[in-house]
Amino acid sequence: MTPRMEPASPPFDDTSTRLLARITPPGKEPLRLFRTMVRSPRILERMFAGALLDPGPLGLRERELMILRTCARCGAEYEWGVHVAYFSARAGIDAEQVAATCGPLPAPCWSERDALVLQLADALHDAAQVSEPLWQALAQEFTHEQLLELLALAGYYHAISFLVNGCRVEHETGTPRFPGNAQK
Repeated sequence: MTPRMEPASPPFDDTSTRLLARITPPGKEPLRLFRTMVRSPRILERMFAGALLDPGPLGLRERELMILRTCARCGAEYEWGVHVAYFSARAGIDAEQVAATCGPLPAPCWSERDALVLQLADALHDAAQVSEPLWQALAQEFTHEQLLELLALAGYYHAISFLVNGCRVEHETGTPRFPGNAQK
């Protein structure tokens, strides 16, 4: 699939350079998504002002499970692959579990806590609602602050999914594809 919007290339203007430097590790090239978004510096700045990848009330595992499941349900293979490549191992999500973020629930590889996060992602994706039984189960495992973070993550990564899918951002070199899709 051809990108609908080519990522910007260096040299970048001063504003773009500043924004990209804030979200790119030193010595690394900015991701294609960021170079696409910098075509509208305002959008890039506003989206990452609300970024939720900082240490927050959730553990890295719960955060990444919500992101992976949300991206998988949205068909956002680019963003799913970036998060698998950069975060899944650090979050303690093994290869079987990575693949299972794209599969049906329940799956035997998930703990009850993990399964609740994935069920929440599905409920929000499917109906933009959370049933009372699911909410009660979540409330037994997570604080109010953590629940708000999970809800916000789902919404944020729906928006990121819309951007990567709408612009048809090309996959980053070396990032995985959804299970069953060949590496390209």
